Amino acid sequence: MNETSDSADRYRAPALDKGLDILELLSAQQHGLTRGEIVAALGRSQSEIYRMLERLVARHYVTRSPEGDRYALSLKLFVLAQRHPPVDRLVARALPVMDAFANAAEQSCHLGVYDRGNVTVVAQVSGPGNWGLAIRIGARVSLVASGSGQVLLAFQNELRRAEMLAAHEPLEGEAAHEPAALRRVLERLRRSGHWRGDSHQAHGVTDISLPVLGPGSEALAVLTCPYVRRIDRPMRPDLAGTQALLTRAAETLSVE
Repeated sequence: MNETSDSADRYRAPALDKGLDILELLSAQQHGLTRGEIVAALGRSQSEIYRMLERLVARHYVTRSPEGDRYALSLKLFVLAQRHPPVDRLVARALPVMDAFANAAEQSCHLGVYDRGNVTVVAQVSGPGNWGLAIRIGARVSLVASGSGQVLLAFQNELRRAEMLAAHEPLEGEAAHEPAALRRVLERLRRSGHWRGDSHQAHGVTDISLPVLGPGSEALAVLTCPYVRRIDRPMRPDLAGTQALLTRAAETLSVE
């Protein structure tokens, strides 16, 4: 057993695990479930599920139907999430990781999220030194004509990807995309796990983009480094080393 498994076993909290199992199960059920269905799905006893459901109902995380036979999530988790908006939480968590990358790679990086048919930059960190390439926070980046956008699209399920593409509106200077060609690119990115290539927006820049993954291995955000090779001194790390550092940063931010 590895160290991670040992730590997980050492700090187990069975009652908390049962409650979280119920919440995660109900989150995927539009019309709720009966207690018997919950018991069957989780493989636990009637008595332990009953006690946990009663506490979740009492704390208003779960609602019981008027007939008393079905349970569903309440809006309490939604309300709690709105007290600290998800993008703010993501940025707060990402900035220290991005700072560490920028210092180690001596390159800038930025974080983008899907927003109204394209990608919006929500965080940016410049590399150390007197100059570097940076993109302003709030900038809009093409969903289909940028490494960042294509990575976000590649790591979505088919339904979500279709919704994103349907909402896409071309940005200034964006060339028309051919759906079949785009699909091939997305399939390649899904297999490779990253984008690396010439920037779609600037000469002499190599973009490296990696997904920040959430549950289900779908992209919550995309982390991008516009890599610029210095000509006045050797680069340390080089392009491959920078990609390795960015991969580590994206993995740190990803949620299993």
